[in-house]
Amino acid sequence: MLIKKVTVRKMKMRMKEPFATSFGTMQDKQFLLLEVEDEMGNAGWGESVAFDAPWYTEETVETNLHMIRDFLIPILLGNEIDHPDEVSALFSPIRKNNMAKAAIEGAVWDLYAKRKGIPLAEALGGNRQRIEVGISIGIQENLERLIEKVQGYLDEGYKRIKVKIKPGADIDVIRRLREAFPNIPLMADANSAYSLDDIDLLKQLDEFDLLMIEQPLAYDDIVDHAVLQKELKTPICLDESILSLEDVRKAVEMGSTKVINVKIGRVGGLSEARRIHDYCMENGIPVWCGGMLEAGIGRAHNIALTSLPNFIFPGDTAGSSRYWEKDIIEPEVVVEDGFITISNAPGIGYSPDFDAIDEFTTDIWHFE
Repeated sequence: MLIKKVTVRKMKMRMKEPFATSFGTMQDKQFLLLEVEDEMGNAGWGESVAFDAPWYTEETVETNLHMIRDFLIPILLGNEIDHPDEVSALFSPIRKNNMAKAAIEGAVWDLYAKRKGIPLAEALGGNRQRIEVGISIGIQENLERLIEKVQGYLDEGYKRIKVKIKPGADIDVIRRLREAFPNIPLMADANSAYSLDDIDLLKQLDEFDLLMIEQPLAYDDIVDHAVLQKELKTPICLDESILSLEDVRKAVEMGSTKVINVKIGRVGGLSEARRIHDYCMENGIPVWCGGMLEAGIGRAHNIALTSLPNFIFPGDTAGSSRYWEKDIIEPEVVVEDGFITISNAPGIGYSPDFDAIDEFTTDIWHFE
């Protein structure tokens, strides 16, 4: 296939409610939406998951726009591509900027699957008809509100509860949740809020039978996590530290992690995400799909990826209504009793809602 045109839209959508982590609080979500077209007029869609401030990684909406417009699109346009795996090779001279790369590569994967007439999940090698879904809950104003929200999501059928923690809102929070919900699959996400000075505090989490604690130490660390994992019974899951298959290999060999959170944008695209999945499956390391507060296009890519067999734990890919009054796809992503059914339609399985896309577009660029 020959990529003839790329359209980049800058989007702004308001979430139903603020989402708070140890980094800060966000309600307005800005992101880039990409559409690539081939020589026959077929279109594939991708979504950048970078935020408007560099508090998760160094990437932002504006740096992604710069990289996509000035470097990645010129590389992609006019190239004959037989398979989406070739995109990462084309982009390899560009260091990092994984979220920018993943946005374009995801659109090419969608286009490729549509040209083949198969679902993206099948194109990736997935073998599930539906996936289990967990929920990620931001830091709440009080414990009563948190317990109320957890109960509500359990009533909706979500299969795993993840709560954000930070210093001063950690052990007591998990203790109260375990008292209220003794048997639910529960995990804590620290978003790099702790250091090795907090080992004694983090060891207290072992009494609560958590599935895992996600990224307790520095966002770029593998070494200290190996030290911490030796002290904890609770499995450590790495998120921000993992930018590539090489990072996974080193972390596993060092004993820094027992679970990997795979985020398509963070690792540079679906091809690298699949390579990480395959390595972890061969080495007995379960994986799950993390969320980046995606709109519908990015959410659809997560669903397809989660169809692969080693995604053992329910991911953060909740339904559209969890975050948005109106999403940008038709139909919206729907969770039924804790499951999302994987569409059999070609590509990502959802159609762009152009009226909604136009409503939320703040700027647009065309490249041919």
